[in-house]
Amino acid sequence: MIGKYSDTVIDHARNPRNVGNIPNCDGFSQETGECGDTMAIWLKVIDNKINNATFWTDGCGTTIACGSMVTEMAKNLSVEEALKIKAEDILNALGGLPEDHAHCAALAAEALRNAVKDYIDTSKFPWKKAYQKKNSTA
Repeated sequence: MIGKYSDTVIDHARNPRNVGNIPNCDGFSQETGECGDTMAIWLKVIDNKINNATFWTDGCGTTIACGSMVTEMAKNLSVEEALKIKAEDILNALGGLPEDHAHCAALAAEALRNAVKDYIDTSKFPWKKAYQKKNSTA
């Protein structure tokens, strides 16, 4: 992994932040990327602001780094701001990735976006919360 990855990528891959689920979360998403990696993201939202964000993945070190970074980026943002996080933002925050691993950032961005959308949807229709699987570990 060393050599073609930034120090930030290596740090987040070796020492990932925010790993695990959030019991009674407000938003959840589990996505599978083009390479077969799965990423789940859990959100805790207070007053329309992301108070906590965690993730789990069965993916490679690059996917771990992207999940770690996107959850760090999402914390303390409004849900509207979090919806704007794109793969390019994650890539920039990590100091770039080799082109053949850029899809890992896309997976993390998609998982976050869908977790935020889940929060918005269940806020509008609270009864849906009882029917959603939110405490799996992918």
